Amino acid sequence: MTFSLDLFSNAIVSGILLGGFYCAIAVGITIVFGMLDIVNIAHPAFIMTGGFIAYFANTQFGIDPLAACAIAMIPAYYLGRLLYRFYNVAFEKRGEESLQGLAFFFGLLFIIEVALLLIFGVDYRFVEAPYIGPTIEIGFISIPWRLLIPLIVGLGLVLVIIAFLSRTFIGKAILAVSQDPLALRLVGGSPVKVKEVAFGLSIATAILAGALLIIIQPIEPSFGRDFIGRVFCITVLGGMTSLPGTIVASMILGVSESLTSTFLGPSWSPAIAFGLLLITLAVRPVGIFGR
Repeated sequence: MTFSLDLFSNAIVSGILLGGFYCAIAVGITIVFGMLDIVNIAHPAFIMTGGFIAYFANTQFGIDPLAACAIAMIPAYYLGRLLYRFYNVAFEKRGEESLQGLAFFFGLLFIIEVALLLIFGVDYRFVEAPYIGPTIEIGFISIPWRLLIPLIVGLGLVLVIIAFLSRTFIGKAILAVSQDPLALRLVGGSPVKVKEVAFGLSIATAILAGALLIIIQPIEPSFGRDFIGRVFCITVLGGMTSLPGTIVASMILGVSESLTSTFLGPSWSPAIAFGLLLITLAVRPVGIFGR
C-alpha cells in the first residue's frame, strides 16, 4: 500500500482512540495482576459479560449501554469480592495460588463463555445509541463518536482510580499490599480485606469496559479471548503496578495495531500485542514505568 498522509494521520488518530478503550480493559488487570499478583486470565470473560449486560438492557429496555453497565458495576464489585474470598480460601491460604489458581481462572473463563453462549447464542450482537453512528470531521481526519466515547470513558476511569488509590485510605492500603503485605499487617491492616476490595474493583471496571467494547463493534461470547494477550501486554509494558504506565502502554498498543491494520492488513494486528510483550520482556522486563 502506498503511503498517504491522510491515511497515516487517520490511522494515528484511530490508534489513540483505540488506546483509550484499551485503558479501560487493562486497568483491572493492572490492579489484580500488577498489584495483587493474581493471574486472573478470566478478566476478558467479565468484559464480555459487561458487553452482554449492555446488549440485554439496550435491546429489552432501551437503556443506554454505558448507563446499564455503570449500574451493573455495583453488583459486579460485590461479586468480585465474593470471588476473591473463594480464591483466597481455596488457593492462597493453602499456598497453591500459582499453577492451581491459574487453572481456576482458566476454567472460569470457559464457564462464563459457555454460559453466555447458552444464553445469547453464537450470533454477533450489537447495541443502538445516538453516538454510535455520527462522526466528527476535522479537515481530512475523521473521529467516530463510537471510538471517542470509549477514549473519554477509558481515560476518565483510569484517572478516577489513580485518584482513589492516591487519596483514600483503602486506596493507599491497596498500594501498600502490592509493595509489602507484612508492613500493612504491622500497622493494623488486613491484606486479605484489602485484596478483596481491589479484586472487586477490577471486576467492576471489566463490566464497564464491556459496554465500551459493544459500542465500538458487535460482539459474540468467544470474542473475549482476543483480549487476553492485549491486557497482559499492556500491564507488563506499562510497568505492572503503574496506572500512568497503563495509559501510555495502551496508547502504544492502540497506535501500533492501527498502523499495522492500515498498512499491512488486519490479520497482522493481533500479533502486535504478543510481539510488544516479547520485546518488553527481552529489553526492559520491568516495563516503561517499572522500577
